[in-house]
Amino acid sequence: MSWNRGHGLPLLPGYTFLDVTKSAFHRPQTLTYSRGYALAPRPTVGIGQDPLLSEQLIQQQISELSFEAPDVTYGSSDQGIVEDFIPAHVALDKKVLRYYAYFQENILFSPEEELRVRPVVIHYYLEDNSVCILEPVVENSALPQGKRVKRQRLPKNERGEHYHWKDLNIGMDLEVYGVTYHVTQCDAFTKEFLESEGIALNEPEPMPVDPYSERRKNPRPSFTTASGSDKMHQFLTMDRKVLRFFALWDDTDGPNGETRPVTIQYHLVDDTVEINEVYERNCGRFPFPALMRRLKLPKKTEASGTFPSCVLEVSTAEVEEYYSPRDFRVGQSITLLGRRFLLRDCDGFTKEYYRKNHPDLEMKPFEVPKKNDPLQQRRKEAPPYNGFGSPEDSLQNCFSLIPAPPKKNVLKMLENEHKVLCYRARLDSQNPGDENRRFILSYFLSDDTLSIFEKPTRGIIGGKFLKKKRIPKPGSTVDDPDFYSPADFAIGATVEVFSHRFVLTEADHNVLKYLESNASRIPLQTLDSLRQKLGTAKSQPADPKGGDHVAAEPSL
Repeated sequence: MSWNRGHGLPLLPGYTFLDVTKSAFHRPQTLTYSRGYALAPRPTVGIGQDPLLSEQLIQQQISELSFEAPDVTYGSSDQGIVEDFIPAHVALDKKVLRYYAYFQENILFSPEEELRVRPVVIHYYLEDNSVCILEPVVENSALPQGKRVKRQRLPKNERGEHYHWKDLNIGMDLEVYGVTYHVTQCDAFTKEFLESEGIALNEPEPMPVDPYSERRKNPRPSFTTASGSDKMHQFLTMDRKVLRFFALWDDTDGPNGETRPVTIQYHLVDDTVEINEVYERNCGRFPFPALMRRLKLPKKTEASGTFPSCVLEVSTAEVEEYYSPRDFRVGQSITLLGRRFLLRDCDGFTKEYYRKNHPDLEMKPFEVPKKNDPLQQRRKEAPPYNGFGSPEDSLQNCFSLIPAPPKKNVLKMLENEHKVLCYRARLDSQNPGDENRRFILSYFLSDDTLSIFEKPTRGIIGGKFLKKKRIPKPGSTVDDPDFYSPADFAIGATVEVFSHRFVLTEADHNVLKYLESNASRIPLQTLDSLRQKLGTAKSQPADPKGGDHVAAEPSL
């Protein structure tokens, strides 16, 4: 159908029609109701009752209008799988290039040195191309060390460019804020990363020696003095080196008439002595540990006439000799400021010092007899155990009017929580009615208690036979009870519980696994009986769900 341009109509939008006789341009109705439901059927005619094109004709027109680019490539036209995009802050997170460098600091107005070599460590963060420069802290250097340049992007030139990891290499000079750092070497990760990116690294260079540090290692004073009076040499060689002696202060002439333990510390840096008291727990003394503050103790002084020395301190001019390390001998007594001390032992550093510097002095340490344990003393003085409760609970009544619960091993309870060793047993009895009775013995490793559960059988109602309780072995005394442990539970062994004899007949595989993990504390006879009963020569494989899980009561 061609366009109709006649009838005197201008060639403008709205005045040009395919069919000038057409007067209906409404859309077809596509909404109907059926049984109360709204339906939207497909239209059968188009706008103005024009017939709709068939589906095949529509697909044909679409295929004709579609444009396909010609295949101008050679080989397969299959494109590779596009990899997922990973941002830099994820792919390069915690990946740092580390370089070792140094810079030279010029020393002005010093006749002894011209410069110092100060080593630094350069960290380059691949995540955001930032750099951090750190200087290792040297003790007693009197220099502001640590972080020299905080983490940031370092400017490369005046055009606003920044340093990149491609710009760094061994043997180059890195200028940062007026300071030139010379890179000498890098770590293994940096070397591997740069070589994987195709960068050829230069040969590592040795770190130059700092002349000032070398001079400090071998101090050479300009004056000549005796070795004993060279205070600078003594300070540099003996700083923080202390001889520690364990002694007893003989205070038998005092108001209490006792012997107190003390520690005597001899500081080699300035030949001073310090004495501190050692207080035991709950000894009843107020903690003033400093018996004598740190000072130089005069050994021999000049005679000062009849004037009492306690009124006026002794000056250095009156002292002829001070105490030295040769005066402190282990195993002998020494009198310091009118107090007598018995040196009984010393620490390892002191023994090594005397072995190297004073091998002629004989050191004879000795042990001080221990005092009676107050707990054992109270156990002896306590009334006999009456059988009610546990012996530990009854003993608390002898300690105070208001007894407190006895202390428990909290660490052992946390490590062995919910760990139970289960055994099957029968009752060893002369009564024929007890032959069919079966029991389960559960040993709780957290508090070393034992509970017995009886299984229901014909004519016998099962249930709890014995609640959790520590069971002493037959023949043990009340003062020193010996309780059952996993080492006593062998297959075929008899466990006597309050005049009831139980014979162990079976155990769980996890019991054998636990005992083999603690084989140093378990007799070999107990392990062999379990292996023979369970039919294995070695421990069973570990439980994949838990490494140290031990079977509970329901497993038997």
